[in-house]
Amino acid sequence: MKQAYLFPGQGSQFVGMGKEHFDNNAEFAVAAKKANEILGIDLTSIMFDGPEEILKQTEYTQPAIFLHSVALFNTLGAKPDMVAGHSLGEFSALVAAGALTFDDAIKIVRQRGQLMQQAGNVNPGTMAAVIGMEDKQVEDVCAQAASESGEIVVPANYNCPGQLVISGSEAGIDKAIELLKAAGCRIAKKLPVSGAFHSQLMKPAFEGLRKNLEDLKVQKPMCPVYSNYTGKPTSDPDEIRENLLNQLLNPVRWTQTLQNMQSNGAESFVEVGPGKVLQGLVKRTLSDVTTEGVQ
Repeated sequence: MKQAYLFPGQGSQFVGMGKEHFDNNAEFAVAAKKANEILGIDLTSIMFDGPEEILKQTEYTQPAIFLHSVALFNTLGAKPDMVAGHSLGEFSALVAAGALTFDDAIKIVRQRGQLMQQAGNVNPGTMAAVIGMEDKQVEDVCAQAASESGEIVVPANYNCPGQLVISGSEAGIDKAIELLKAAGCRIAKKLPVSGAFHSQLMKPAFEGLRKNLEDLKVQKPMCPVYSNYTGKPTSDPDEIRENLLNQLLNPVRWTQTLQNMQSNGAESFVEVGPGKVLQGLVKRTLSDVTTEGVQ
């Protein structure tokens, strides 16, 4: 039976995350202290004590979730048959597969968070959850909203059948929500995010991330890593680097990723990191598989 390991992205954070592991697992605590030292910030205090307003800032959220996920994975002694991570979680997946070192990855994750936060300030935007419509319908509404408003509106996360997240300017997303509701969408609501992630509004972060990725040492992973950008597996270091960059401006193809993992033999899916979001998405996307979480 093939086992797939999944790693969560932004939105899974909560004040207190990782505290119990830090107190009770020496290996986890060593990794957490190392992260503080590498980044030169007291990341664990933000994770354990908040305040929430600081933890949910992208530049802190991303390394916090990465640290929790990877430090926890390293205590399991697991040997995955395949891995994937949702957005930010792709970096955690690459460390789990041995393609990136912990030290290199946490530095670039912090830089990515800072670049994305800055891009959100330069190009203000937002995102909205869309529940109860087919992918094609949502794509068509995004195109119509973009055309009518003259703004950017695109699908950002294909999370599971009937659940997408769209991204764009405030005016563009407002128009899309209006059109979605008129078309009978069950739920279309804005999310509390600091930018229009996975859209062209992240372009100011693109060049900065490209430069950082050029210097990033990527090894051939021990197992296939499924890319958000393609939804397909790869073990090629150059392709991994390109996928990480392209992910910034393009949608997370999570539905397709899970379907492809199952097609390639995955029967068991294990989510490692804070929260249970990905377990829920597996259950709503696939049948005849098992899911569990290590939080």
